[in-house]
Amino acid sequence: MKIINALFVTVLLASMSACNNGSTNKTSTAATADSPVVKSNGAPDKKLFESTVDGKQTDLYFLKNHNGMQAAITNYGGRLVGLFVPDKDGGLTDVVVGFKSVRDYENSTEPYFGATIGRFGNRIAKGKFTLDGKQYTLFTNNGANTLHGGKKGYQAVVWDAKQLNDSTLELRYLSKDMEEGFPGNLNIEVTYSLTADNGFKCNYEATTDKKTVINLTNHAFFNLNGEGGGTILNHTVQIYADKYTPVDTGLIPSSKLAPVAGTPFDFTKPTTIGARIEANDEQLKNGKGYDHNFVLSGTKENGMIHAATVTGDKSGIVMNVYTEEPGLQFYSGNFMQSKNTFSDGSKDDFRTAFAMETQHFPDSPNQPSFPSTVLKPGQVYKTASLYTFSTQK
Repeated sequence: MKIINALFVTVLLASMSACNNGSTNKTSTAATADSPVVKSNGAPDKKLFESTVDGKQTDLYFLKNHNGMQAAITNYGGRLVGLFVPDKDGGLTDVVVGFKSVRDYENSTEPYFGATIGRFGNRIAKGKFTLDGKQYTLFTNNGANTLHGGKKGYQAVVWDAKQLNDSTLELRYLSKDMEEGFPGNLNIEVTYSLTADNGFKCNYEATTDKKTVINLTNHAFFNLNGEGGGTILNHTVQIYADKYTPVDTGLIPSSKLAPVAGTPFDFTKPTTIGARIEANDEQLKNGKGYDHNFVLSGTKENGMIHAATVTGDKSGIVMNVYTEEPGLQFYSGNFMQSKNTFSDGSKDDFRTAFAMETQHFPDSPNQPSFPSTVLKPGQVYKTASLYTFSTQK
């Protein structure tokens, strides 16, 4: 997260000219440059996303680049509904699990599929934090703690959407003062785009009129073998982190940063997700598997930290994660319970998708030793993350 002076941004922007404006595994041959997002049995249908939630219009937006990569995003929760990437067979595989309609997302027992998360991603202990001597109380929606913004986080609101061009969607939302207990009117702009080198880029910006805390992320659930591709336990993962933040049974970290060396959390070398997930380890028991924040130590590329590399065992699709954030939450789908039906007809079975959430550390507002998540009036919250896709040679 970068905090920069809001006045500087205003002057800078004023000086710049305005920019111009499936069936099995949901796989299909690539569409032409002029066609809508790839269509196959179970792929997103725009009509099923044209609805209203809380009196606001919902819709589905299609992005594409010149390499055939495509994305579908709904402004309900700022959700990534589908992400179609070129596979080794010359077609497209949807590597993000999702639903057929807005109503399916509203009724899901798992509220975070593909969503933009805030005001504070991850957990805040006991739903409380203090700023300048004043304690703020939040809704506790995860046992004794607050998770992903509270009872109605940003995954449940309708964002104002504007498609800037074929490959870029801008989402805006005003999170009002004391919404879910957080202080300050927070003006948020999230820009999702497809890059020329087959990347899905997330740019986040926000300003506030009161001192507040903020930790935005996207909660895409991935299966690099495609939606309906079965277990993710044979995916190979490498996380560029020498340390992680151990948690208690409520998944709240202490201030301790523990080394990954000699533990099941050592992904410094490529390792399958399932290799050690059933090890007799207290932390794995606390998380019911991997649901932990990794302290990133990767080298920087183009101004971003290289956070992780994941490879699908069947598809050969390789996902690299880059971010300006200090942490990465690796979640191995431990609470998936076959209660929801994805757009291809498959169920959200146990560990059939994983998440790689770029972030500041959990419970940072209560942990002075962690990187700060405080945003003040006159500052701009500004951060970016990037997920790139290629195939094994």
